[in-house]
Amino acid sequence: MPLSQVWQDLDQLFVHAKQFLLGVLPEPWRPWASMVVTIGVIAAIAPAIMMYLTWIERKLIARMQNRFGPTRVGVYGLAQPLADGLKMLIKEDIVPRGADRLLHTVAPILAVVPAMLVFVITPFGRGMIGADLNVGLLYFFAISSIGSYAIFMGGWASRSKFSMLGAMRAVAQIISYEVPGVLSVVAVIMVTGTLSLTGIVDAQADQWFVFTPWGLVGCLMFFLSGVAEVNRTPFDMPEAESELVGGFHTEYSGMKFALWYMAEFLESFAICAFTVTLFLGGWHGPNIPFGIVAVLLGMIIATGSRLPWPVRVLGAAAMAGALVLWGRQPMPSWIWFFTKTYALIFVLVWFRGTFPRLRVDQLMGLAWKFFLPLALVNIVAAGLWVLIPNPILTWVLSTTILMASAWLLVLANKPAPLARRTYVLAD
Repeated sequence: MPLSQVWQDLDQLFVHAKQFLLGVLPEPWRPWASMVVTIGVIAAIAPAIMMYLTWIERKLIARMQNRFGPTRVGVYGLAQPLADGLKMLIKEDIVPRGADRLLHTVAPILAVVPAMLVFVITPFGRGMIGADLNVGLLYFFAISSIGSYAIFMGGWASRSKFSMLGAMRAVAQIISYEVPGVLSVVAVIMVTGTLSLTGIVDAQADQWFVFTPWGLVGCLMFFLSGVAEVNRTPFDMPEAESELVGGFHTEYSGMKFALWYMAEFLESFAICAFTVTLFLGGWHGPNIPFGIVAVLLGMIIATGSRLPWPVRVLGAAAMAGALVLWGRQPMPSWIWFFTKTYALIFVLVWFRGTFPRLRVDQLMGLAWKFFLPLALVNIVAAGLWVLIPNPILTWVLSTTILMASAWLLVLANKPAPLARRTYVLAD
């Protein structure tokens, strides 16, 4: 394919770039080169996403607390993640006396590898998927469940009571929230009739599932169950700094601790990405011309007072060139995907800056007493959506069933009022 044509299709820019790369190689080498390119891109993107998710979180939390966040290393603190990574690389690896050294080393690696393998089936845009498996959804749940083994392995191998308690909490929490998380996706499978993630996204070309009664309930349950599975606030009982020092990773330092940190942020990104894929239309979005985005970005870059003037000039010139080349074309699919994914990441950070940690009884009760029965009712609502051809009747029935069930579950789980205390004062 000529290079000029590659740059004319912004939506398939990365797909065409890979095809151009493979086109210069002999035919027998192309399948192997395709695998190497895909693996290399995932191996490069995953650490970059993790590093700058930490920067985004620190900046947003700082703004919520009336602070600035990282500002010293690089412009706007953009080089802070690189400095933190270098610090982790050169820090001493301390292993407690009596710990199982082999499992202590293997556990954080076992946590990171599944988090990176999930990227293989993530549909980042139209045609931008490493492996379009026809059982992609099963692959996602199978791979993501390995994290509980890694956490328990790390807590047990540390030979620390804090680590062991954190690991036991993590396993109980992850297993509890996996059940409603999986059941919330059953409704999607019933409606689409496929386990392929690309097929699920294609089924939302006309209407995102979140704009249906069963889709909204399923989206909330899947997202919140995912937040609990990756131990994010307000479900961060396995770490619980106020009680367990650091929970399952208390006895980790240096690069091993960085791997735990990397696994948590990559899993958080994966939960947001798959929520977008399953319920928020994936790479589909409104038909907005790319020129509007180019103008807005150009104005932001040109007026950034903290940016050096060469950066402002080059950035504004690049946006002007993008406006000329692709101004009339619709926004690329991968921009829609990342925009929606990072919007959910903002919600995760918002949770951390807003909500206190739940008690363990509240945490487990939410999963087993509320999410699980509501997920079963949501499957019934999705079944009605498929079976009844009348759209108005389906909306009314599904909404009524779900709202009534949610209200009854709230009433059934309402805690009993505290008994009145009688104080007897000494004379």
